[in-house]
Amino acid sequence: MAYIPYGRQSISEEDIRAVIDTLRSDYLTQGPAVPAFEAAVKTHCGAAHAVAVNSATSALHIACLALEIGKGDLVWTSPVTFVASANCALYCGAQIDFVDIDPATLNMSVAALAEKLERTSRASGKLPKAVIPVHMCGQSCDMAGIHALAQQYGFRVIEDASHAVGGRYRNGPVGDCRYSDIVIFSFHPVKIITTGEGGMALTNDAELAGKMALLRSHGITREETEMTGSSEGPWYYEQIDLGFNYRMTDLQAALGSSQLKRLEDWVTRRNMLADRYQSKLNGMPLVLPKIIPEAYSAWHLYIVQLQDKSQRKEVFAGLRKDDIGVNVHYIPVHMQPYYQKLGFRVGQFPAAEAYYRGAISIPLYASMTTAEQDQVVECLGRRTL
Repeated sequence: MAYIPYGRQSISEEDIRAVIDTLRSDYLTQGPAVPAFEAAVKTHCGAAHAVAVNSATSALHIACLALEIGKGDLVWTSPVTFVASANCALYCGAQIDFVDIDPATLNMSVAALAEKLERTSRASGKLPKAVIPVHMCGQSCDMAGIHALAQQYGFRVIEDASHAVGGRYRNGPVGDCRYSDIVIFSFHPVKIITTGEGGMALTNDAELAGKMALLRSHGITREETEMTGSSEGPWYYEQIDLGFNYRMTDLQAALGSSQLKRLEDWVTRRNMLADRYQSKLNGMPLVLPKIIPEAYSAWHLYIVQLQDKSQRKEVFAGLRKDDIGVNVHYIPVHMQPYYQKLGFRVGQFPAAEAYYRGAISIPLYASMTTAEQDQVVECLGRRTL
């Protein structure tokens, strides 16, 4: 049997030509391809501004900085995510804390968030300056509920939609920033579309967009209106902030623009495959994903949970032996040694921990065939029954 990975990029001849054309152009970086890609993504999502960067981690970092998160501030996120969703706050000198997940959706629990906010407020404790909900597996969080709490308690919202480009929520595209200050996308190869490595921050706030654009390129401006003095000539620039080299290259952007043309078809295909999984795995000793009526998932990941969690290691090893490239997403962040040194302990977020003990990500990608999917189902059934 051929190896079936849990995720895989899809590269067409058109994608290859787009990159080759850029290689033959005058610009490999800081040329026209990046703004063209930004324009295409923001048009697709209905956002006012888009800032392309070299990774979603970079996008999260500059999003926090644009919201002036720093020393003495507190950020809350989900414990079930990749570590970058939490690390970005620490990069800024802020403190991090977590809100437990909804066991059904794997997203941040709005009920748990409301309870934690109320309890903290009642005790005159420190409230978060920002909350970073994570759209786990490609399904949007209950952003309307989180937005309502943001209005009530005065925190900012960064949607970590790294999994969710192409998804929808309440009849609008993920990325339109209706319920948040900033939305983050990832274009890593196993995501919905890819730029190799890459990310993007979207916002409807021109000031936030300007800050993030400045920070991605060393804090340097060539705009005279932003300078502390007068320009000395066309060569002149000023560093007006401490920024980073987080730029996306034109090669990456050219690939992204080409991939974006197939986004809707790929998300449709992922939903069809997810529906097949839901049907074919029904009746096995598994907990299957749940989709809320308000969301249309991009289905970056398809995660099952074993009802008998004690079998996870054995089942995982068996599937790998069957050439099924399963994985686990994610070890809860608060269980990582670095975060344990910060004072977090096992037992603090029981829903996240219970989920992790039984979770296995099984293969799902747009080019996956139904025959490959049936092979995954057969092997999973054999290993769990």
